[in-house]
Amino acid sequence: MELKLDQNYWSERYETGRLGWDIGYVSTPLKEYIDQLEDKTIKILVPGAGNSYEAEYLWNCGFMNTHVLDISSEPLENLKERVPEFPPGQLHCKDFFDFHGEFDLILEQTFFSALDPSLRKEYAIQMLSLLKPKGRLAGLLFNIPLFDDHPPFGGNKEAYQLLFQSHFEIEILEKAYNSIPERAGSEVFIKFRKA
Repeated sequence: MELKLDQNYWSERYETGRLGWDIGYVSTPLKEYIDQLEDKTIKILVPGAGNSYEAEYLWNCGFMNTHVLDISSEPLENLKERVPEFPPGQLHCKDFFDFHGEFDLILEQTFFSALDPSLRKEYAIQMLSLLKPKGRLAGLLFNIPLFDDHPPFGGNKEAYQLLFQSHFEIEILEKAYNSIPERAGSEVFIKFRKA
């Protein structure tokens, strides 16, 4: 039976507490990347955000134009509980592939690995469509095989190079040096720029 990775699937994972990807805080590589961003007015999207500790951190650092996207409403409600002042209009419960907007920066944190690998080319195309000219896609991708029949789905640096080079200018695609201990050696940090 083929696994249907839809809203019901992800909502059920939240309801039953099966959140193996959720580390409970902003990951070190993304925190350090955010810390070096200077322009607090940029429009940022965190797609497939889950409980979105990245968005919470961005908000607390003064990035008021941060948007959160998830197919499931549960994690958006969790973020609202933790950050009551987060604007409801910047919380989007929608399928990534049906979402529209224009952003200066999109942060990737476990979302890519949650999608069926057959959707990876569409992911790249959709990311491109959501970025403003010269906008960036930055974050982490797994650099290990992982699972074939359920998320998280893994990958490797060479496959990512092939996938993204025809859509983006690759500024950084290298082993993450500052992963959390549990993921040390299993992630690559990416920074891709829309031409």
